Amino acid sequence: MIYLDTSVALAQLLAEDRRPPAQLWQEPLVSSRLLEYELWTRLHARGLGASHGEAARLLLARIAFLELARPVLARALEPFPTPVRTLDALHLASMDFLRGLGQDAPMASYDDRLVAAARAIGVGVYDLGP
Repeated sequence: MIYLDTSVALAQLLAEDRRPPAQLWQEPLVSSRLLEYELWTRLHARGLGASHGEAARLLLARIAFLELARPVLARALEPFPTPVRTLDALHLASMDFLRGLGQDAPMASYDDRLVAAARAIGVGVYDLGP
């Protein structure tokens, strides 16, 4: 199981210069429900909701979502070893929640700050390649 960050989902949908390896999409994927909101907000902000909507829905359908339940939200209020942004705290809290359930899921992300914060709390990082 791989924890998917929004940066990877957007790179896939927007065909950016860096794209996740095809192998990633064969793995079981999990993320915070936050990813869905971040993805749609960014697509709409770029005026891409109509043109990329179906691809977004198909991508989202491949992901198992963790809801922003009380334990996750409570953990996001606690300090992390490195300074984090608000949305990153919610993703990190979701990863911590998974670990508390005995699920070690490395994180796939292109966000260097989030990668550093995940490593600081002991979350592995999925190799996305160059």
